[in-house]
Amino acid sequence: MPTEAEVLDVLKEVDDPEIGVNVVDLGLVYGVDIRAGGEIEVQMTLTAPGCPMSGTISRTAEMAIETLDGVTRAHVAIVWDPPWTPDRLTDEGRRLLGF
Repeated sequence: MPTEAEVLDVLKEVDDPEIGVNVVDLGLVYGVDIRAGGEIEVQMTLTAPGCPMSGTISRTAEMAIETLDGVTRAHVAIVWDPPWTPDRLTDEGRRLLGF
């Protein structure tokens, strides 16, 4: 069974295609729930509610998680509370965006 850190590491390979920075460093991942039987649920938001790439980003994240040993199913739940703000950027995200 993967750890939360391993899930976050693989999610660093998933970029927001409009911004070009991964979802972890953008601060979009709000939680990782590792369940019995190898099911992983990730609570994630987007930078804006009308993001046209929401389906692509969430499916790409699910496929990335499903590459981890022991994962039988991954599900990304898009949540809007709390709303995303630039304060959620990691130091690496700030660096990548030139802040």
